[in-house]
Amino acid sequence: MTASTGTARHRDKLHSTVAAAVEGRILAGELSVGEKLPSESDLAREFGVSTRSVREAMQILETKGLVRRRHGERTTVARDDVGEFLGTLAATVRQLLSTNARHLTELMVVRRMIEINVLELLMSGGPTELDDVEKALADMREAGRNKDFSGFTAADAAFHRALVRAAGNTILTVFYDNLYGLVTEVIRVTSSVPTKSYEAAYAEHAEIYDRIRACDIEHAKSLMRAHIDNSAEYLRLAIERSEQKNGARSLAANERHPLSSS
Repeated sequence: MTASTGTARHRDKLHSTVAAAVEGRILAGELSVGEKLPSESDLAREFGVSTRSVREAMQILETKGLVRRRHGERTTVARDDVGEFLGTLAATVRQLLSTNARHLTELMVVRRMIEINVLELLMSGGPTELDDVEKALADMREAGRNKDFSGFTAADAAFHRALVRAAGNTILTVFYDNLYGLVTEVIRVTSSVPTKSYEAAYAEHAEIYDRIRACDIEHAKSLMRAHIDNSAEYLRLAIERSEQKNGARSLAANERHPLSSS
């Protein structure tokens, strides 16, 4: 290893140490949203590092969304909790989906990973409060009887959210809550594709719930996996139909105005 390489690694360690220390203060509430951080020179003296290391540390925190920097001003705390972190993540996911709808299928993979493992958490932690799950099921049944598509899909999404929340893992709950809007939209899209009746769709969810109540973990996981895999297939079909429709519109527009595409 050359001397320059060793110096670079040492500098990386210094600015990472500063970033971690300031981040800890923000998350602990020692620095509140809107508060200005000490100047770069003051932070450099406090941590015994160069102002360059402080500047690189602030870049890390800005990338995470914890601070905001403006030219000629001291750095300001922008957000202070895990929920805000994950809100930024959800916004990033939405931006990704806006460029390519097929990334929605990747969201289904994330759903499968979360919701199947949630069942293990539910059954490994002893007695669990499932009132919200039961309410979502009741709302699904009522919406199905009334042929209320919007109400049914909202209750469907609420069922899955309630299961995640019942697991009692705070970080997982915050993460899922920030993706909940996307999950609801996906459920609405996938529910519009199949010819499955409201009764059959309700029965799928009720059976998952019954297996959870019976502590039949493997059966419950198998049912959940099949349920989400079927939804992923419906989503794929919905995306293909949308792309075909958009392609037909584009072709028709080109036929009406052939010079516009030349």
